[in-house]
Amino acid sequence: MKGSVTAISGIGTGVGKTVVTGLLAQGLQQYDRKVVTQKIVQTGCTGISADILEHRRLMGSSLLDEDHAGVTCPYTFSYPASPHLAARLDGAEVEVMNLRRATFILQKQFEHVLLEGVGGLLVPLAPDLLFADYIRDAGYPLILVTATGLGSINHTLMSLEACIARRITIKGVICNRFGETDTIIGDDTVDITRHYLSKYGINAPLFTLSGNALDRGCIETLFF
Repeated sequence: MKGSVTAISGIGTGVGKTVVTGLLAQGLQQYDRKVVTQKIVQTGCTGISADILEHRRLMGSSLLDEDHAGVTCPYTFSYPASPHLAARLDGAEVEVMNLRRATFILQKQFEHVLLEGVGGLLVPLAPDLLFADYIRDAGYPLILVTATGLGSINHTLMSLEACIARRITIKGVICNRFGETDTIIGDDTVDITRHYLSKYGINAPLFTLSGNALDRGCIETLFF
């Protein structure tokens, strides 16, 4: 068995990638699917990845042997910065083959691997390697997490155009409306995002996240 890999990235830092990743894993568990989450790189952290801990909490799961072994997060760096900088400050570097090897180990044991990125889509994992280029080269489809605050439309459309330019398959878009302060702007942001998905010829569904609840049908549509 070789499990599928789906990348989860966002339009920037703090848009809800970690919660979305955990909830998607939780949803797949409810369909009796063997699923694991992975964090490609964690910065501002030592030991077990803070995002992996949150995934497991949302999944209602204890830590796995793969978590303790570092397979689900091959790199953690202490400084809270972009991976290329955090690695340099710790006297290390992110190596592509180590990332790929870790994911492949998980693919041999799980039906679904949900790979959470770090920061936004164009964050450098290393000086010459952006996260978007990494998932393009690996051939992973993407679920893009967006937000509804002022400025989100700009970041969302730039992220979509970055995917189009790289021919990254967009599997779905999840718009995080948790903590939204202006529903007029929020509703318009969702509408504009949906409009441009169609205009760009991207055949991907758009779902919303409110609190800790994804739209009904999200798991079935994205994974089955």
